[in-house]
Amino acid sequence: MREFHLFALVCLGIAAGCASVQITGDPAVTVAASGQTDPVGTANEDAADDAAIWRNSVQPGASLIVATDKKAGLYVYGLDGKVRSFLAGGLLNNVDLIELSDGTVLVGASDRGDPAKAKILLASLDTVSGTLTELTRVDAGPGEAYGFCIAEQADDSSVTVFSPIKDGRIALNTLRSGNDGWTSETRTFAQVPSQPEGCVYDPRTGQLYVGEETAGIWQFDTETGAGEIVAMIDNGMLVADVEGLALAPVGTDGGYLVASSQGDNAYGVYRLPDMLPVGRFRIGGSAIGSTEETDGIALSLGGFGADYPAGLFVAQDGDNRPDAQNFKLVSWQSILTALEAAE
Repeated sequence: MREFHLFALVCLGIAAGCASVQITGDPAVTVAASGQTDPVGTANEDAADDAAIWRNSVQPGASLIVATDKKAGLYVYGLDGKVRSFLAGGLLNNVDLIELSDGTVLVGASDRGDPAKAKILLASLDTVSGTLTELTRVDAGPGEAYGFCIAEQADDSSVTVFSPIKDGRIALNTLRSGNDGWTSETRTFAQVPSQPEGCVYDPRTGQLYVGEETAGIWQFDTETGAGEIVAMIDNGMLVADVEGLALAPVGTDGGYLVASSQGDNAYGVYRLPDMLPVGRFRIGGSAIGSTEETDGIALSLGGFGADYPAGLFVAQDGDNRPDAQNFKLVSWQSILTALEAAE
């Protein structure tokens, strides 16, 4: 979402009128990307959006990234950034994945093809060939689909997912696989005052984090439904829009939450469980280039090879000119090191 971000109107008097002044948040350290993906296929448009990471625990270097071209479908990339496959899927916005108890890697993406009726595209990821097979599209309730994140698989094998809808509702979808394929039961879980998008679930604590683009980050208890804003748009840590959210879980409830501060091309990092601000970073300082106007982000801990020894952070790049938009890959260790050095 880019209608609101980047500029605030500052009136300079009746004679001078109003001028546009870019907002810059608190100081941010710079970290270098170690890799990048091939550009998405839709050129000269705001097309790349969100990513999800599948980590190969046996061969980390064979891990995969699933990412959206929101005008066309889903890409699968290797860690070398090369396209492994493409699934034509239409207007898909946010994406997430989960490895089920039977070994299936289930991929879900918000389908915004019908602005009056939200849907979720479900696909299976073949982790050997790097190809996606569409399984079905299930209903996610009324309104335009926007955000999407997977919570967890329950003991009865159902899968809980959350779908932030453009009008502010947060839909909870319970997915079940049966003889007739996948089905979805949908209810409204929560409501925020204005447009949400990014979301991420912490299975350790049952907390759901949702970004309300022009307000801040909400935290919801998925058992009680109680929610509150735990990080405001303050033009310090976060400059509107707040976009993608990602978790780096450590221990029983610790670690970090990372948020895309799209308005000033940065990322805010908060310490869990109390959402204490740690610092901010930007991506740049290498021949690979920087990121601007980031929508979706993804983060997975663990080794991914020499370039990503402690985890992989993936960020959409909204300005990859002269090429189409793409995704930048960054070592999570390099981010932590830069933040610690700035303290």
